[in-house]
Amino acid sequence: MITLATLLGFAGVALALVLTPGPNMAYLISRSICQGRAAGFISLLGVLAGFLVYMLLAAAGITAVVMAVPFAYDTLRLAGAAYLAWLAWNAVRPGGSSPFERRTLSIDSPLKLFSMGLMTNLLNPKIALLYLSLLPQFVDPSHGSVLVQSVILGLVQMSVSGMVNGCIVFAAGAIATFLGTRPTWARLQRWLMATVLGLLAVHMAVASRR
Repeated sequence: MITLATLLGFAGVALALVLTPGPNMAYLISRSICQGRAAGFISLLGVLAGFLVYMLLAAAGITAVVMAVPFAYDTLRLAGAAYLAWLAWNAVRPGGSSPFERRTLSIDSPLKLFSMGLMTNLLNPKIALLYLSLLPQFVDPSHGSVLVQSVILGLVQMSVSGMVNGCIVFAAGAIATFLGTRPTWARLQRWLMATVLGLLAVHMAVASRR
């Protein structure tokens, strides 16, 4: 069975990733501001459904294939580092934007909101990297079924993401208003995000294969 230390370590990694800006965060914030909290929470359900798809694919053995081939693992690791570095640069580059900046979106039906949340997550490279490169590092065959461990870790990640994103959806409007009237805080928020992303990119780039 997975140890408590492993669960807490993985939850910490999942928390760090969900707090960094990406397509999911930008979409949920924009949708919540433009169409209200209810629309944001429906979109969040779609995002969580995307996590479920990735988790089931990983538990079915895709991660085992990637981890068994050093070239595939290294390619994915370096691609992930490059992606995080690009997000960091995008946050602080001249004319860069914050996920909390207000955007105009059309008013969509609940079904379309769910579908767009699902597709936004399925097409998010950060989520693929989470399951294909990070999750296997917390699975130990000596602690029991790899399938069961993968599912448990996936559920932990989904729970962390759901709680954090739920708070973001609930407070998106207030945060956007606060940052919109305080440009210094908005710049600080962007540089803080860029720093976290940059550190994650460096860590992923220099990490050795387990």
